[in-house]
Amino acid sequence: MLMLKPKFELTKGILKNLSEIERLYGQLESKRAPQSLLLNLERENLVQSSYSSNSIEGNPLSHAEVTNLLLDSRVPTNRDEKEVTNYFQILKTLEDSVSDDINTGLVLDVHKRLMTGISNEIGGVIRNTSVIVGGYGLGNQLIIKHNPPAHDREGITKLLEELYSWLSLNDDSPILKAGIFHHQFVHIHPFVDGNGRTCRLLTALVFLKNKYQINKYFVLDDYYNIDKEQYSDKLHSADNGDLTEWLEYFTDGVKYSLQSALAKIDTGLVKLTFDIRPSRKENEVLNIFQTRHELSSADLALELKITRQQAFNYLKSLLNKGFIERKGVGKSSYYVFK
Repeated sequence: MLMLKPKFELTKGILKNLSEIERLYGQLESKRAPQSLLLNLERENLVQSSYSSNSIEGNPLSHAEVTNLLLDSRVPTNRDEKEVTNYFQILKTLEDSVSDDINTGLVLDVHKRLMTGISNEIGGVIRNTSVIVGGYGLGNQLIIKHNPPAHDREGITKLLEELYSWLSLNDDSPILKAGIFHHQFVHIHPFVDGNGRTCRLLTALVFLKNKYQINKYFVLDDYYNIDKEQYSDKLHSADNGDLTEWLEYFTDGVKYSLQSALAKIDTGLVKLTFDIRPSRKENEVLNIFQTRHELSSADLALELKITRQQAFNYLKSLLNKGFIERKGVGKSSYYVFK
């Protein structure tokens, strides 16, 4: 019997978002985008997520600095760079854990890797001390935003075990499961530092385990980073036990992220279409294919009265742009209209 029983109302807004998410994700999967475009999108998503998730926690590196750091594979030289690099490396290999249960061992491993070279002494260690989430307001007065439900290692571990058990046995919508997990993990606040980043990595894993390719197609962290204060407020609105407001916000975020992903793919396809338009001379070659149906470089050289190397270059360009395909091998190879 599950001890964790999340309370929320399935409002019209949540139901509409869930329906829209299913529709948008179906559109994403049905897009016939070239593999190169999808690989570029995935790379951009990994960088964007690494930047946004750390920016939420106050990391000062700009998006350009994060991009240069990660794509140039530069060795990090300070804490800020190590935070981003660690996050990126975990995110890149997250899919390797899809078949693993989300349990204490996995969570501690993620946190340890996240804190490596930053705070090794607390990495992978559940706190055994009191912490609060908050800040100082006017007059240097402490404002407590969240006081976690347990402050000893035994109590925190018990709450985490209840969360893992609920996650493995619950059969709610995968989107709602991810949203509920996201809040509950932050609510428990199991570590001295790195709770938010660990939570967002694990939430991404929940999506992956439920067949949502969150790094390949879309990310959530950029939505949270649009208004960090709103993200924090909505997240802690559920601390009183009612997750409705948070889940409305969370499903809004998933919908927004999928819409952004579709726009990126469509923009990429338009650019790709522009990039692969045949040149005037290549159009001449395509016109020859209308009557000859198949051509070798020697045939084309005779037809256009050009060198065989020039003919080969035209055919190679049209092959790369996807207009023709190659048949045979070596000297006996020829090309046909695709």
